[in-house]
Amino acid sequence: MSVTIPAGFEAAGVAVGLKSSGARDVALVVNRGPLKVGAAVFTSNRAKANPILWSEQVVKDGVIEAVVLNSGGANCFTGAFGFQTTHQTAERAADLLGVGAGDVVVCSTGLIGTGDEVFRAKVLDGVEKGVAALSADGGEDASLAIMTTDSRPKRAAHHGEGWSIGGMAKGAGMLAPGLATMLVVLTTDVVLGAAEADAALRSATRVSFDRLDSDGCMSTNDQVTLVSSGASGIRVDADEFGAALAAVCDDLAAQLQGDAEGASHDITIRVVNAASEDDAVEVGRSIARNNLFKAAVFGGDANWGRVLAAIGTTDAAFDPYDVDVWMNGVRVCTAGGPDRPREDVDLTPRATDLVVDLRVGDAAATIRTNDLTHDYVHENSAYSS
Repeated sequence: MSVTIPAGFEAAGVAVGLKSSGARDVALVVNRGPLKVGAAVFTSNRAKANPILWSEQVVKDGVIEAVVLNSGGANCFTGAFGFQTTHQTAERAADLLGVGAGDVVVCSTGLIGTGDEVFRAKVLDGVEKGVAALSADGGEDASLAIMTTDSRPKRAAHHGEGWSIGGMAKGAGMLAPGLATMLVVLTTDVVLGAAEADAALRSATRVSFDRLDSDGCMSTNDQVTLVSSGASGIRVDADEFGAALAAVCDDLAAQLQGDAEGASHDITIRVVNAASEDDAVEVGRSIARNNLFKAAVFGGDANWGRVLAAIGTTDAAFDPYDVDVWMNGVRVCTAGGPDRPREDVDLTPRATDLVVDLRVGDAAATIRTNDLTHDYVHENSAYSS
């Protein structure tokens, strides 16, 4: 049931014709309380969609009553009309739910630069139908309604002693970090304050969604929202809750990686023995964004030279002539020179593990990415057609 696993939440996913397929395309997640605590992190892209501009203001007071999400249109670069559409979406949901519009988060996903009266009417119709369909069993329908090029819904949960966390996510392309990397809604029935929710969310996204760098392209609509109902009546140790939230986020990030557009390999890059965590992240991301390396993995070529060339562009502290590289358990490079033949590496499995040992410290970080394929290019060359 994803977001409706924790007590105090209802959800719905309905179809109103935003998608030509006729599939569900408007989702609602409603917090019935007793607490209405919320926090969110947003894309750091300077080009922000209207729902981001609206929701950034909503979360400032740490209160979230409901989240409305639509697929089938990003409502980005649609001018004043687009912002009015977002505002009206929140107002319609607020009127029907008996809450304040300033406590309704709005999220949109789809094609940038499109939006008209028909789009607005369908979104508002979706809000009305969604409110009418709300139930404690509606989490799965909601997770289906937010999909765009996703081939499957993404859901995750954690069950504590008398409390829980639920989550749903969408994303298959434009997966690159910027505080958040897709549309995600996380719910919990733990008793949390607004500052606690914000701190836990930022800590969890930093080591999960922010380290998913599938294609190096940052969206205008990315948002991760955490809402707490407090319905369990239970306060959980901050470290325990933070670890559980990070695990749910990591689960969803892995599902997003596994459904990335056109990908045939899920590449996990582990940078170890770095001078600092920031260095490890910088090195891992340089590999994740190197098209030559990603193309080599697609072709089954364990070309470790492309790894060293990629990390050599960073400012991280290490000696490029004292680096070890493993690919799928085979050390192909040691001390900046050849080790076992690259032909010993089996790159036929979808799961691909790359380890880079910088040999200068004890810090580490993991970055997730995918290979670069013909299918990815084809899908994105025809996205708006």
